[in-house]
Amino acid sequence: MAGHTRSSGRPNQWLRNLNAKIASVPMILTAVVIFLGGTIWTVVYSFTNSKLLPRLSFVGLDQYERLWDAPRWLVSVQNLAIYGVFSLIFSLVIGFVLAALMDQKIRFENTFRTIMLYPFALSFIVTGLVWQWLLNPEFGIQSVVRSLGWETFTFDPLYNADIVIYGILIAALWQGTGLVMCLMLAGLRGIDEDIWKAARVDGIPMWKTYIFVVIPMMRGVFVTTLVIIASGIVKVYDLVVAQTSGGPGIASEVPAKYVYDYMFQAQNLGQGFAASTMMLITVAIIIVPWAYLEFGGGRKRV
Repeated sequence: MAGHTRSSGRPNQWLRNLNAKIASVPMILTAVVIFLGGTIWTVVYSFTNSKLLPRLSFVGLDQYERLWDAPRWLVSVQNLAIYGVFSLIFSLVIGFVLAALMDQKIRFENTFRTIMLYPFALSFIVTGLVWQWLLNPEFGIQSVVRSLGWETFTFDPLYNADIVIYGILIAALWQGTGLVMCLMLAGLRGIDEDIWKAARVDGIPMWKTYIFVVIPMMRGVFVTTLVIIASGIVKVYDLVVAQTSGGPGIASEVPAKYVYDYMFQAQNLGQGFAASTMMLITVAIIIVPWAYLEFGGGRKRV
């Protein structure tokens, strides 16, 4: 009888939260069919000789060999590495410092927080166009400074092939640092007030409290912020197109622009798919360790 009761109760487990399960079906189908299916399709066709239209004419690793022999791709990878390293470092440092200052219960905090977060509400195209104007030597920052008397002042990163990627970095930091600040501020507000009191009683300097106590306690916030920043770095495209269109020459090329140009302008789908697959691998390298730390061996099992 008891066995009958347990067996008759099993279907009820499947019927629990039925409305929520039904509502999640479209998202599950979207993830499986579109995202996963599209990813597999892209990887498969990266091994083909597809041109204007996809076709199953396999050429092995030829597309990848051509990709890594292309100077334009190598320049784009180098730019992404420079942009990525400096973007990660400066975003985290500036964002955390601003959050620490904001956490001091300053007056008009809401106003300052809104001002700092406002650039993130703008599209990358708008940000790129604004900073293209600001960095224009004829009527931007350089022109304003020279009009004040410094005739030899030079600041035209978007027109110098050696430092153009840093001009793009300036615009990216201006737009994204506010979001990092808000994430860090949320983490700081989650720190128990007793920890600060204990540090003051023990005579620990504030900077040591931040470095050796607070930051280790904010590990989850830092990991999540790193993933958000890194995913944005890999797919950077809009800023480059709006500010330089990849110039001067190919000096500011990035992988996402390489993929777009080969797939929709050069009509070489196979090469574009190969570059997309390399970007996918980069994203996986970022996401997999984060998922492992958050949901796998990084957590102590009870």
